[in-house]
Amino acid sequence: MKSFRRHFPFPQIVCAGLFLLLAGCASPLPSGTAPADAAAAVPTPAEGKPESAPPAKVAAAPDNRDPFEGFNRAVYSFNEWFDRYILKPVARGYRAVLPSPIRTGIGNFFNNLREPIVILNDLFQGKFKQALSDTGRFLVNTTVGIGGLLDPATPLGMTRHNEDFGQTLAVWGVGEGSYIVLPFLGPSNVRDSAGIAVDWQAFPPNRLEESSTRDKLLVLEVVDKRSQLLEASDILDQAAGQDPYTFVREAYRQRRRNLVFDGNPPKTVPKGLFDDDDPPPKAKPPAPPAPAAVKP
Repeated sequence: MKSFRRHFPFPQIVCAGLFLLLAGCASPLPSGTAPADAAAAVPTPAEGKPESAPPAKVAAAPDNRDPFEGFNRAVYSFNEWFDRYILKPVARGYRAVLPSPIRTGIGNFFNNLREPIVILNDLFQGKFKQALSDTGRFLVNTTVGIGGLLDPATPLGMTRHNEDFGQTLAVWGVGEGSYIVLPFLGPSNVRDSAGIAVDWQAFPPNRLEESSTRDKLLVLEVVDKRSQLLEASDILDQAAGQDPYTFVREAYRQRRRNLVFDGNPPKTVPKGLFDDDDPPPKAKPPAPPAPAAVKP
């Protein structure tokens, strides 16, 4: 049990990916429509004329990339409850208590702690020039930036990149697989879930022997990240419409695809290891109304 806690402490599991619930905003993709039976017109006794056929009901076609939608929606509802009543109020209090310069320094510190993960995945993906830049960024911010509290590397042209093992698996040809909503961690898929486990092991605080210090760092990071996303969550609430689950799912897919292809995704992506062999169901047009009955 002690060994398990050292590598997978519960606060880490709770906190490390909560901010993924607020994946970047993007327009949801249409899922298509399914036909519905159209009622035949029936003559009225008074006029002897057929009534207009009622409009066909439109139902969303099932998404074959989300085969666990019922379970995912239940987990999504739990995550929303946790965020609304626990994490979001804590993040607001955090923002109210700490001035902006201190919050900026904390955010820089945690970004710097994650640079080794980015560097490793640069190398795994064959981005050697980017790995050299990210290594220089890490060294400059760790030394001149006082342990990462400051960010002198960005003005020097060493911009921050976003690379993780889920993207590395995609570069290696692994498909995203089924969509999954993880408790506390939010939107994911089969490929990215495997990537999360690898990235956790490469995160420096996980190597600390002192569990109390490690857990406090993990909690502080997620609260700081959530405080940075307070405005984004308000925009998400306004843009999601009547089905925020679908909005977040499609936004997550689009964001991950953009990250994998560095902002230039192709129109078509080759089938990967975890991808379904069956093509997505095509939408069918509504069935035409039956011929109206004619009174002799």
